[in-house]
Amino acid sequence: MSGGPTELTQTLLAIDGDSFAHRAYHSMPKSVRLNAVVGFGNMVSQLWKQEQPDAVLIGWDTLEVPTYRHEAYELYQSGRIFEDSILEQLAILPQLTEKLGFFVGKAPGYEADDFLAAAARTWEGKVLVATSDRDAYQLVSDTVTILAPVKGVSEIARIGPAEVRERYGVAPEQVPDLIALRGDPSDKLPGARGVGPKKAAELLGQYRTLEDVLAAGRFAAEAKDLRLYRRIAQMDASAPLPPLQTQSPTWSEASTFVRGLGLNGLADRLASLA
Repeated sequence: MSGGPTELTQTLLAIDGDSFAHRAYHSMPKSVRLNAVVGFGNMVSQLWKQEQPDAVLIGWDTLEVPTYRHEAYELYQSGRIFEDSILEQLAILPQLTEKLGFFVGKAPGYEADDFLAAAARTWEGKVLVATSDRDAYQLVSDTVTILAPVKGVSEIARIGPAEVRERYGVAPEQVPDLIALRGDPSDKLPGARGVGPKKAAELLGQYRTLEDVLAAGRFAAEAKDLRLYRRIAQMDASAPLPPLQTQSPTWSEASTFVRGLGLNGLADRLASLA
């Protein structure tokens, strides 16, 4: 199936490429040459077989260029140091994405998850968002489901609106407000003083939004910072997407590409899907 406008019955699989690449890199032995490429190729092809989507978009960070988040908040994601070997492979993986016949979401100033947000807003059918990043829970709706890898991608947790409420105690659209209030150690967002996940959920149950919390006179001294944290936590759905339409994977082309990298095992597995 290829070409033509999307229909409400068609499914887009939107993958956080950096999330999957790091997961592959850390789960496969370093002795495996280009281990992130091998692991990523295995994970993506297995996920495609499981879900049989009508189209695939893979979003990527542009590590060489800061985003507005880094410029607005100096401590954002500070202290993250990547080994040269993963950086080398992150440069290869968008090329592999193209060879697979999948759409690439990548542009200076945007993060991978911004492209997931843009895809969730743009695609007219169902969207499956594959990521380990729980910030993406904000995208969940009646038509958007998170696929969270539990063990490789052999076990997948499917996160819908009910699961977001069960895990966080808030609705999906309240997740950026929750992150702002409770903080996010991985992104170096401190949150409101003295507020943890449970208290943050309680506040949003009472007041609904961060703005409503602030309007009630809470955290007046921290209001500017909390608004900034929410802006950072909010995925940017204005990220520039390629024109999305149905597509067919080009397994043979991808197989030839990775064979050229000396990855014969992965090349054989991709060729078997052609």
